[in-house]
Amino acid sequence: MTADLTLLTLNAATIGFIHTAIGPDHYVPFIVMARARRWSFVKTAGITFACGIGHVASSVLLGMLGYALGANLKRLEWIESFRGEIAAWALIIFGALYAAWGLWRLGRKGPDGHTHDHLIRLHASDHVHDPKTGAEISLTPWILFAIFVFGPCEPLIPLFIYPAATSGWAGAWLVTSAFSVATIGTMLGVVLGAHYGLQWVPGQKFARYNHVLAGGTIALTGGVIRIFGL
Repeated sequence: MTADLTLLTLNAATIGFIHTAIGPDHYVPFIVMARARRWSFVKTAGITFACGIGHVASSVLLGMLGYALGANLKRLEWIESFRGEIAAWALIIFGALYAAWGLWRLGRKGPDGHTHDHLIRLHASDHVHDPKTGAEISLTPWILFAIFVFGPCEPLIPLFIYPAATSGWAGAWLVTSAFSVATIGTMLGVVLGAHYGLQWVPGQKFARYNHVLAGGTIALTGGVIRIFGL
């Protein structure tokens, strides 16, 4: 491995870390949804990891296709920017709808004045049923996954194309792997660290508002990404 490729690989890992750390959309949705839906540590890690893979893989596939077709770098970056707009709006819409569902849920009162979850499930929920087994399939992780597939890794396109042009596919995959590991590793570190830390924060007083707060936070995160282009 040449000195230039070594430096580029280290830079890719650094950029992956910074890109993830300054982008709240990479971890806030998982933190608040895990809190609201009481996901286990393992489930939270699995969903975050899967979404991270989809997030990186979509940009890798775009970079591969663009390089193979000889597409102009500026055109690829425009596509990534457009995907970013879609992902930001998707977060805003999903968060707003989830918060609205949370408010509706608060309004469903039983005769004793308390919210009855079994009444909620009869009328509105975030799951579907497997047509064969009848088992519940939660839609929330799949919605997050779809949003993250649309969400671009803007720095990855030039990081992929440059080593592909100068060092071949092996160099491109090395740099891409460094970026991907740093990105997904940072996502997991922040999300799981917050998941563990929040277990020690008393929240019973506001527990009934968890869904509303989660949805509002996700929508706000999408708005921040949309306005500041993080």
